[in-house]
Formats: sequence, structure tokens, C-alpha cells
Amino acid sequence: MIVLLGASGYVGRAFQRLLQQSGEDYVSLSREQVDYTQYRDLVDFLRSLRPQFLINAAGYTGKPNVDACEIAKADALRGNAMFPLVVSHACQSVGIAWGHVSSGCIFSGGIVDCDGRRQIEPDLTTPAMKYLLATNPKAVHGFRETDEPNFSFRRPPCSFYSGSKALGEESLADDPFAYLWRLRIPFNQQDCPRNYLSKLQRYGKVYDNVNSVSHLDDYCRACLDLWKLGAPFGIYNVTNPGYVTTRQVVEMIGRVLLPARSFDYWENDDEFYRVAAKTPRSNCVLDTSKLIASGVKIRGVEEAIMDSLESWQAEPDRVSVHLT
Repeated sequence: MIVLLGASGYVGRAFQRLLQQSGEDYVSLSREQVDYTQYRDLVDFLRSLRPQFLINAAGYTGKPNVDACEIAKADALRGNAMFPLVVSHACQSVGIAWGHVSSGCIFSGGIVDCDGRRQIEPDLTTPAMKYLLATNPKAVHGFRETDEPNFSFRRPPCSFYSGSKALGEESLADDPFAYLWRLRIPFNQQDCPRNYLSKLQRYGKVYDNVNSVSHLDDYCRACLDLWKLGAPFGIYNVTNPGYVTTRQVVEMIGRVLLPARSFDYWENDDEFYRVAAKTPRSNCVLDTSKLIASGVKIRGVEEAIMDSLESWQAEPDRVSVHLT
């Protein structure tokens, strides 16, 4: 038996689909049934049910995006930093393992080989880094699970959302029976306001950067596989191996879905943050070596994106727009 928290959210719904499709015995717990944000209520429920595993997909991201966390700071702290600790204590009290949907947005940039040495580059969009990406893409490496977050309250500037997620990871550092599954820029084939591929199609202007990304269905499957394979507990970067630039993704969208569409880009960061964003955004590359070494099978990033575009399922109202 698996308990799922946060099934009404974007990531939680994906976990629920996977559990249903794979025939898993699970319970999707809502706060109307049990206020699982309260330690005693959650402990009592877990003791009565005695599940084997718990998935926490609940948290606070803000709507329509992380800018909302700059206003709802208390909600972000409660959902992303304090609530995971409640779940941790409850699971340890009952004696069950669990997995937490964490985030890779606590990093900025990547690790690059430059002038014979390896160094952290917090911005991969500088002219020098763009040249390196174009001429020697293998010189760019991702942050590993052992690297200290560099986009957090301890390493500002950062968004409040990223800071709260980094605090959440810190609060779970001593939990011996927890998986921390880092997600990055989720997408799949289903058109949705939270889907990265949908966002790019709807933006008036596109923000060009370099990122690791997570196919949502691949992510959920990999997370569950870590537990089923008996992988060591701890932090895992759960992204599709490799990285992509926004321009690469836009080119694929244009080739597969929108051949007549031309995409405009923000001229630079100054214009983007002056007009379109209220808080700094995380753009980063994550290393998936630990995930792969655990035995989890996951496809590369370009394959995952192309497969999503080629099997694209548009929302009904958007289908009618394209047909008229």
C-alpha cells in the first residue's frame, strides 16, 4: 500500500496516473479526509493504515508562477520548508519510508571545464559560455547531489520559492528513510498551463537559457523505481539525462507543431526581468549519474521532448482555435 499526498497538483496527478496504470495498491489522501499538515492527524492515519511507502507531492509553487511566492511568503515557507518536516517526523514515528518531490531550482548555471580546470558558472548565457556550448557542449556538466545549492537563501540572490525549497531539503538532511527527488521544469505530451512545452507555445516572447528538464511521466516512474529497486535513500537529480537550450526546444516545437509560428526572444536579462518577471529565475544543469548508477532506466532529454511533441494532446479549446 502506498499513500499519495498532493494528488490534486500537477505532479501529484502524474503520480496518481502512474499508480493507477501500474495497478498499485494506493490511497490518495486529501486534506478534506485528513488534515495531513497536522503531525498528530497524519501519524494517526498512517498507524491505522500501515502503508509500505508514502509519496509527498504536496507543496506550494504559486500561481500562475513562482512570482506569487514573493507575496505569499508564509504559504511558501509552510508548504515547502515546514510541511516536509512534518511528513518526515510522522513517517519516522510510524516506521515507513517515503519520497519527497524536491526541486533542482536551488541551483543556477552549471559546472564547466574552462582553461584546464573545472569551475562553477552561475550564468550559462554569457557570450563566453554560449561560445563554449556551441563549440564544446561536453565541457558543460551538471551539479551533483553533493554540491551545495547556489540559488538559495544562503547563496542569494534567489527567488523566495527556490529559497523555501532549499530549506526543505536542509530540514530533511538527517532523515534516514527519505528519498528527495529533484524535479526540473516538468513537461509531457499533455497540453497544460504547467507544462513547459505549453508555456513556450503561449509566451509572447521566449526567455533563452540552458536547462535540465524532466519529462513528468518519466520522472514519476523513475522516482517509484528508486524505491522498488531498493536504491539508497537520499537526494537524487531526476531529470532526463542531458540538457537543452530554449532555442533547441523552440526549434523542435516549430518543426513538429507550429511550422508557421515565429518566436521572439527577450533581448537580455534586463529586459526580461523589467517586463516579465518579478524575481530571479533558476536556470541550471543537473548531473544524473547517481540516478543512472542506481539502475533506473530513463531516456535522454531530446528523445523525451520529441516524443512529447510528436504525440501532443492539445486542450479542446486550443484545438478549435487551430482548426478555424
